[in-house]
Amino acid sequence: MTDTILIAGTASHVGKSTLAAGLCRLLARRGVDVAPFKAQNMSNNARVALTPDGDWGEIGVSQYVQARAAETPSTTDMNPVLLKPRGDGESQLVIDGEAVGHFAAGDYYESHWERALTAARDAHRRLAADHDVVVAEGAGSIAEINLHDRDLANIECARFADARIVIAADIERGGAFASLYGTLELLPEDVRDRVVGAVITKFRGDRSLLEPGIEEIESRTGVPMLGVVPYDDPGLPAEDSLSLPGRAGSVDGSTTGAERAVLGDDDGVSDAESVRIAVPRLPRISNFTDLEPLVREPGVRVAYVPVEPSTDTDTDPSNADTDPSNADTDPSNADTGSPLADTGSPLADADAVVIPGSKNTVDDLLALRAAGLDDAIRAFDGPIVGLCGGYQLLGERITGADVEGTGEQSTIDGLGLLPVETRFTTDKRVERVTRSVEGGGPITGATGAATGYEIHMGRSSPTATVERPIGPESVATDRILGTYLHGLFENRGVREAFVETVFDAAATSRPSTGSAVTRSEEADPERTGSTADTPYDRAADLVEDALKLGPLGVPDLSASSP
Repeated sequence: MTDTILIAGTASHVGKSTLAAGLCRLLARRGVDVAPFKAQNMSNNARVALTPDGDWGEIGVSQYVQARAAETPSTTDMNPVLLKPRGDGESQLVIDGEAVGHFAAGDYYESHWERALTAARDAHRRLAADHDVVVAEGAGSIAEINLHDRDLANIECARFADARIVIAADIERGGAFASLYGTLELLPEDVRDRVVGAVITKFRGDRSLLEPGIEEIESRTGVPMLGVVPYDDPGLPAEDSLSLPGRAGSVDGSTTGAERAVLGDDDGVSDAESVRIAVPRLPRISNFTDLEPLVREPGVRVAYVPVEPSTDTDTDPSNADTDPSNADTDPSNADTGSPLADTGSPLADADAVVIPGSKNTVDDLLALRAAGLDDAIRAFDGPIVGLCGGYQLLGERITGADVEGTGEQSTIDGLGLLPVETRFTTDKRVERVTRSVEGGGPITGATGAATGYEIHMGRSSPTATVERPIGPESVATDRILGTYLHGLFENRGVREAFVETVFDAAATSRPSTGSAVTRSEEADPERTGSTADTPYDRAADLVEDALKLGPLGVPDLSASSP
């Protein structure tokens, strides 16, 4: 009989995904046939996987990553229900890899809950038939008592999978013991009986200082502490945009005061030798892991630019925001409509711009316009790359906008930087692809093939004769590229050509440290031919060094060798 281990948590972002990936890799490298599972996920960061019928579908990035850790092909059974927020209180519902429609939470639970529950049960049954161990990941907190009658990822999964449950508590947030105690107290009795242990994550300092608390919590609850995982980042891709800097707040981008932050500035290369790639932090940003290979390049800085409404154009006092929580108290932003008042333009110090994917291209285009970033992008004279939704934004116009967006306007103007028009329908393209590369525009010099995936609604058609440097789903001018290919920069030839273009545009010599092995390449041995020291193995080492595995129903491998 297949064993299922459910990694649940006291809250979101307590390290469930890392523990699940680490356990998958640890079991796989010990010869156990293991598969990941998450009954329901909410994320705009998705990957392409095979459906039970052999077609292409989409799953959350964490289950794709965990499948790679488990050394097994990813399938939509590993994440049978995916919710992709698009704004206005709605999410796109994806079941068994296929988009069903856009629904508010109430509509989902009233009209689609039973279908989702059935899909999750069936998917787990198929995984259990094909594998010896299933490592399931919960979502948020397992103790949300207002959701216990419809908690698919935690409560229902524990029941239909007959799972052993491990609860993770993040000590970095403070109150880990209280959170763990309260979580256990609030669980339904039959689910509480399935808990076999707890884990403290993200610990820094002297482990001995925890011992009195561990002894007390074990005495009070009867639940053993399986281990204490030190604070460490093995380098796994982030699941959602909460991990990104420059967050403007709510999904409609209505709050202000977000900070601009830079990634990649810890590589030892001086600012004088570096280039800066600006990335608008779209309110509905998706698949932002496309940027991670650039972050890992020596001398490349990726700066997320907040997308916030301009404040200097509306002089009608009746439109004033009287909510003091929305006030911008940073004096450096006073009397200006720019997110970066000290530089004049939010792109003033950028050497290139990459516009990432979006779950709602139309509403994010309107958000760019409200922030004044549309004018800044038009005025920018360096290399620009638009990925998926970013590609659609760069075109001349969008039709069928009321299909994609939450408003009623059917046609809106794009940024007008690429001679294309995008038409939205309810059709969605989901596919892994390989494209021939004939470098042009910002990737001049790149040749060969580029592999990746496409997940998008809308089709873009040229309005003039254009270059297509990465196949039919791309367009380029002398300095601007638009493409639907996610994973573009994971392809070394394309990435090298783009980085060279950016350094040339900045009139800066590229650092002599050479090209880095990117996080994405480490996470994909097929690209490097090496399985040594990948993020998967670093996550496995964390689990192996910190946890007692015996209570999970699998061999305690912590003291054994490969």
